[in-house]
Amino acid sequence: VQLQASGGGLVQTGGSLKLSCTASGRTFSGYAMGWFRQAPGKEREFVASVGWNGGSTYYADSVKGRFTISRDNAKKSVYLIMNSLKPEDTAVYYCAADASGIRVSSPSHWGQGTQVTVSS
Repeated sequence: VQLQASGGGLVQTGGSLKLSCTASGRTFSGYAMGWFRQAPGKEREFVASVGWNGGSTYYADSVKGRFTISRDNAKKSVYLIMNSLKPEDTAVYYCAADASGIRVSSPSHWGQGTQVTVSS
């Protein structure tokens, strides 16, 4: 599975962005998909995860209630809608795939990252 992330950009505090990640390969629907982020000088951290059928979602406490993850298996895509953005959300966002199908905990595939910058 190869992953291509897009949708990052510059937004003001309180604004919204929608990230997309499109996969190539025939086994997309069997993977759990997720998003991670890495801010300058910090370790990569988990943001959100969705199970293979879209029925199980998990969020980091820092984004719960503001971010929504979803997927469209027919389009081989996963999305992250980010609302009420804060400067601390500024990071490079990576999509990831986990063969467990349930939750992204040990990704086997990573996308290239897309920059999200939230200005104060």
